[in-house]
Amino acid sequence: MAGATGEAERGGLRVDFDARLKLEFHGSRVTSDAGLLAFRELDDALGLSELAGQALADLRTGRNGRHSLIAQFRQSVFGRLAGMAASASQMGRFETSVLARADNRAALADLCGQWIDVVRRRRPTNVVVLDMDSSVSPVYGEQEGSAYNGHFACTCYHPLFLFNQFGDLERCALRPGNVASADDWRSVLEPVVARYRGEAVKRRFFRGDAAFAIPDLYDFLEAEGFKYTIRLKANAVLQRRIGHLLRRPRGRPSHHVRRFHANFTYQAASWSRKRRVVAKVEWHPGELYPRVGFLVTNLARPAERVVAFYNKRGTAEQWIKEGKNAVKWTRLSCRTMAANAVRLQLHALAYNLSNFLRTLALPPEMATWSLTTLREKVVKIGAKVIAHARYTVFQMAEVAVPRELFRRILEMINDLRRRQAVRC
Repeated sequence: MAGATGEAERGGLRVDFDARLKLEFHGSRVTSDAGLLAFRELDDALGLSELAGQALADLRTGRNGRHSLIAQFRQSVFGRLAGMAASASQMGRFETSVLARADNRAALADLCGQWIDVVRRRRPTNVVVLDMDSSVSPVYGEQEGSAYNGHFACTCYHPLFLFNQFGDLERCALRPGNVASADDWRSVLEPVVARYRGEAVKRRFFRGDAAFAIPDLYDFLEAEGFKYTIRLKANAVLQRRIGHLLRRPRGRPSHHVRRFHANFTYQAASWSRKRRVVAKVEWHPGELYPRVGFLVTNLARPAERVVAFYNKRGTAEQWIKEGKNAVKWTRLSCRTMAANAVRLQLHALAYNLSNFLRTLALPPEMATWSLTTLREKVVKIGAKVIAHARYTVFQMAEVAVPRELFRRILEMINDLRRRQAVRC
């Protein structure tokens, strides 16, 4: 019965210092990524890969294909969850040939939003907050579209990202390395705004740094009914409007930060009309000059609350950092820009799947884990795989995530499945 599971007998290795030890190598029967089973269960419960199968075009015409398009797509996304990009073999060709076609690239760009629409039905809300920011993806070869960027002081791509308040990546775009931070913002923002148009989302907000202080963007957001808060670069006119706050406060220097706020209307030469500007002035102990910031907004909140709302935009920078560390979305080493655009979208989908698990299916004691921690402690569960005639057993290590915790994750995923069945 030694071969009942299909295992072949091979002699083990011995060490001289202790004859009781025997070393056996079963690489094909051991996995370091058994935690991906939870992500696979979530994928099945939400029907995410099936959505991809409906959107992507399979160009193969022969009859000898061993793997379906959905299987290859799932491998591409799950490989990135485990920190592994496609190799130069079949998966590499799938990404750089099949997915790199213009129609499939467009479908991939839309998939993030389609996945989020599925998740919103399990996580209902009448508020959406969109944060837009750019980032850097350094390159180390002669990739098409890469260029030197003086701000980042490297040769790179300059991708653009749009997140919602849950950390989901609504949409992203790969851009040449030498474009401005807000370049081509319409191609990223407009499709997302269109998705929320007509939905039961009563309160819609947008935040952006000074790179997005663009009159056309203000007009667009106002026409779509979005409330926005965007940082303004300081200029002489703005500084004069708050001149009374730029004089050092009387009395002994404080040992604490002293903050002052101001409201006024302002119209730059390129603006279509006057808009509200909020100013914040901070005097820090030991500093000779104050720190000054300006925000343009159409919010009716008090100035302090406008500033507090804008400051939460910093979470978008944290999510970008998580994307870099957890799913390695700066790994864009293909020769053509089209292939690298595909890779960025696959990284984005992997990021979203990981964030869905964090926000929908993690017990409270794990809810604050970063995506990097999630990969290291959940995805990277080691397991021995034993194949029987009728089923396969994963003997999973109980280290960072014990059996009880993993069971609760699966229960929360199954609850999502049951809720979907009730709706149907």
